[in-house]
Amino acid sequence: MSRTRTAMLAALALVAGASGTAFAVVPGDVGAAAIPCTVDYKVQNQWDTGFTAAVTITNNGAAKSSWALKWSYAGNQKVTSGWNAKISQSGTAVTAANESYNGTLATGGSASFGFQGTYSGSNAIPATFTLDGVTCNVDDGGGGPTDPPDPTGPKVDNPYSGAKVYVNPEWSAKAAAEPGGSRISSQPTGVWLDRIAAINGANGGMGLRDHLDEALTQKGADELVVQLVIYNLPGRDCAALASNGELGPTEIDRYKTEYIDPIAAILADAKYAALRIVTTIEIDSLPNLVTNTGSRPTATPQCDVMKANGNYQKGVGYALNKLGDVANVYNYIDAGHHGWIGWDDNFAASATVMKEAATSEGATVNDVHGFITNTANYSALKENNFTINDSVAGKSVRESKWVDWNRYVDELSFAQAFRNQLVTTGFNSGIGMLIDTSRNGWGGAARPAGPGATTTVDTYVDGGRYDRRIHIGNWCNQSGAGLGERPQANPATGIDAYVWMKPPGESDGSSQAIDNDEGKGFDRMCDPTYTGNPRNGNNLSGALPNSPLSGHWFSAQFQELMKNAYPAL
Repeated sequence: MSRTRTAMLAALALVAGASGTAFAVVPGDVGAAAIPCTVDYKVQNQWDTGFTAAVTITNNGAAKSSWALKWSYAGNQKVTSGWNAKISQSGTAVTAANESYNGTLATGGSASFGFQGTYSGSNAIPATFTLDGVTCNVDDGGGGPTDPPDPTGPKVDNPYSGAKVYVNPEWSAKAAAEPGGSRISSQPTGVWLDRIAAINGANGGMGLRDHLDEALTQKGADELVVQLVIYNLPGRDCAALASNGELGPTEIDRYKTEYIDPIAAILADAKYAALRIVTTIEIDSLPNLVTNTGSRPTATPQCDVMKANGNYQKGVGYALNKLGDVANVYNYIDAGHHGWIGWDDNFAASATVMKEAATSEGATVNDVHGFITNTANYSALKENNFTINDSVAGKSVRESKWVDWNRYVDELSFAQAFRNQLVTTGFNSGIGMLIDTSRNGWGGAARPAGPGATTTVDTYVDGGRYDRRIHIGNWCNQSGAGLGERPQANPATGIDAYVWMKPPGESDGSSQAIDNDEGKGFDRMCDPTYTGNPRNGNNLSGALPNSPLSGHWFSAQFQELMKNAYPAL
């Protein structure tokens, strides 16, 4: 958990001895209800000269139509920017007043805001807060006088900065066994927890504790990031069949108690407190509720069910809440990719759904460190031969068949813009983005050396685009794809890291039906003979033949990715 302080103040007859230790009435004591307000102040991230903080006010008194929270710093902290409140500062005194949209504060209701600040020396949490002139209780829900010391300190702004990243020995061994595979077998990849059995180790493989123990060995005296994929929602992947999961649409309780709770308990073990644990939350889930429901031609009955029962939002919220309580866990929510939610109808709506999920089941936006795009997908990182603003023969690039009115032509521009949209929607301004580059390099002989012919907008885009898919909706084991940028920290503005979250060589799905006990179905988009559906413009799938179940090793795909890598191996 982020740095917090709990102290019951004057109305609870707080007693402070000479040592400064506070003794408080516990929540069940008489008089607790008399406190008119509670303030939860958390320092989320802190670095040498700055920090971000999140504040939640709970009103225990009469309903309010407006509010102003005040506090004073003991040090030289200065607020530099804020969100969801109008924040001003005079000397050490700070005032945070409501915005027009969050002034109503019902009895028992809460309002949250955040800010970024600077400091030098110490960054002590304020001792006293007043709401409209009345002193509040400062509380993080723990009920005791103070939190235990956090052995890892506050979260860093970017967990990848200055850190090594865990190399999964199981994937590394498979990669090294391939001809030429030793060139990349030492690269870090994500560990996929795609079913309950994966927690303890499925089919004799390494379990979560095995990976964390190995990570401690790899860490040595350095900082080290472990990348986990949390991937087992009820009714998982409602718009595709290849990655369906073991839990039915209504099995949210099993998801919580048999999947998330055991993972959270392991991650909270003090043995692993020195690791930086990045969790990527539920790949390919929330955007489905926007793009594949209702009257849209891409809608599926399964996605309509998940939108109606709300279990995607509940599951993601529960995961964020439980995992976010672990001091050294950094949660990143999946945010699709530009070829999915880059259109006007999908862009802001998807951010709204993600905010709904991040504020459900006890979660808050403070449990979200960032977002990840392009996981297990092929969207090119950067298209250099055309831009969204180009026009050819009187037509915008947006009118080309390939771009098809999307606002973005590549993943980097989309991730940076979507980050801004997420902040506008209410996420903290310090969030960072991850981009999965494990299969989006599009190198090799087919990579264009320059723009296409300016005969028409289609010849211009098709002749110049690096992404050589038949259609941007194609996602399964794509022919001609290559490894993309190698994993690296801080590669671009707003981007925490390029990552290989989906390990190269692991199949996206089987090209024919295969009986299995993993809950994975057969999706025709993995069949190279399939002529398509509305989600890929009724085009051929572009998939490689003879592919195994999703997540299983696919040598032909691994060789294809190495052959077409860009930058080249």
